[in-house]
Amino acid sequence: MSWTVYIIEASDDSLYTGISTDVDRRWQQHVDGKVGAKYFRGRSPRKLVYQEPALDRSAASIREAAIKKLSRQQKLDLIHGC
Repeated sequence: MSWTVYIIEASDDSLYTGISTDVDRRWQQHVDGKVGAKYFRGRSPRKLVYQEPALDRSAASIREAAIKKLSRQQKLDLIHGC
């Protein structure tokens, strides 16, 4: 099973970070709002802006936590490959 860390830009220009084994399925869950993240209640996902493969769930979770600690500018730099 292959894990991916991803970042979604929301309708309010905020950035949501998550992990999944199937980013397309997870994106659709966020869009549908039924089993997506609570984060998207009151805002909607606009576009998937970043994906990064991880070796396993543990590595994905560790990387997700590290990305969540970054400032907005650092996240934008990551997204734009700076």
